[in-house]
Amino acid sequence: MQSDLQDAAGNVPYRPQRTIEEVSAWLADPVDAADFPQTVLRFRNDRAAAQVGLADLTDEQWLAHFGGFEPLEGSLPRPLALRYHGHQFRTYNPEIGDGRGFLFAQLRSRNGRLMDLGTKGSGTTLWSRSGDGRLTLKGAMREILATEMLEALGAYTSRTFSVVETGEALERGDEPSPTRSAVMTRLSHGHIRIGSFQRLLALEESEHMEALVAYCLKNFPGPPPPGDAPGRSEPAVQLLHLVVERMADLAASYMVAGFVHGVLNTDNMNISGESFDYGPWRWLPRWEPGFTAAYFDHQGLYAFGRQPEAMHWNCGQLAVALRLVADAPPLIAALERFGPLYAENVARRWCWRLGVQSRGPEAEAALVAASEKELREGGWQPDAFFFAHRGGRGAEGELAAAFENYEPAGADHPYWNGDAPESMLIEEVEAIWSAIDREDDWGPLNAKVEALRQMGEAHGPAPMPAGHVSYPAAPAS
Repeated sequence: MQSDLQDAAGNVPYRPQRTIEEVSAWLADPVDAADFPQTVLRFRNDRAAAQVGLADLTDEQWLAHFGGFEPLEGSLPRPLALRYHGHQFRTYNPEIGDGRGFLFAQLRSRNGRLMDLGTKGSGTTLWSRSGDGRLTLKGAMREILATEMLEALGAYTSRTFSVVETGEALERGDEPSPTRSAVMTRLSHGHIRIGSFQRLLALEESEHMEALVAYCLKNFPGPPPPGDAPGRSEPAVQLLHLVVERMADLAASYMVAGFVHGVLNTDNMNISGESFDYGPWRWLPRWEPGFTAAYFDHQGLYAFGRQPEAMHWNCGQLAVALRLVADAPPLIAALERFGPLYAENVARRWCWRLGVQSRGPEAEAALVAASEKELREGGWQPDAFFFAHRGGRGAEGELAAAFENYEPAGADHPYWNGDAPESMLIEEVEAIWSAIDREDDWGPLNAKVEALRQMGEAHGPAPMPAGHVSYPAAPAS
């Protein structure tokens, strides 16, 4: 592979990195990928690849790197399985880490951000415990759909970069077996988790904690804390402010998208604020705060309406870990910003999805409240609600009053004149899988991805809070 690969516009070089090696000696373990019986390319995200200089790979090269995991030139010579602990449904578990995935490569994106190519289903590691290290093809397909839908709805998400079918028959207790296998590669802005810091606290490794804080501030930078924030010059305090800001916006993006992640454990929280690792996710069939995605979430801990609370709690666990190198009061002050930031981000994103320009906090709050009332009382599926009321159209009663004097800002895309919005309800997900499973028909999946990208174009770039860097505009698909 040449190191001067260009995107379709000819202006994005391939820029490999090995930055993780600054901390990998105590944060990760070298591993090898599984040797799969076959590698059949099922999905390659050329839109994402164009932003990191890899779109010109031939299919043969693609399979060599993302099926056989031959190292990318100039990047990591060997994959790394990251070490971390974590609270799983509020129970602390020190026996976890990358058990069926690894960090495969690092590189720079079009806008200079450090990006990771990480895997799922790439084989066993030191942290696999009793697992087989594999991923079902259905699980990979579901992650394609989740990431494409979230990206279209403005959420800050990892992207499914590659899916390769691997020719193994897997036994699973929660779906018909044997089932087809795959290895997936995702493109993410880092893979450092809150659980990574929790592990260092448990081991009382203060020097490594300080080094990891410095690594994150350097590679996932953002604005400084507010001018009146206590301890704002301390690195650990700066990092917590950034994570609180990012998690508050991520929680808001889930709520406005009507999305339920399902497993918001601390080991699933990326300190860059980027959502990833989609297992039992769902989109709401109707506006129901108690709706859960995971069949094993018997207490509704991660129900739709409790997701902001869960992310705030996870930020609290990061603060607990950072107490190893910082005093409590400035960390508590950072945590206290979560609620107001969350409300601001909900309002900003709500206006964006409705296609109206903001008129200030009071008017925004009234619009969100009137919309939620209409969603509940009208039994709306959220995607249908936002589609029907784009720019204030079709609003009646209290909702119409809340829209008064708002200026429509973006209802001229052909998508908004269609018969119905794109959505991602479980029935459609199962139908897309059925076509693949029964007839090896990938047409419905490919068509859905294209339709979601058109929906994303219709919405336009989501409003990001200060310090957040959204993905640059992608070439037309």
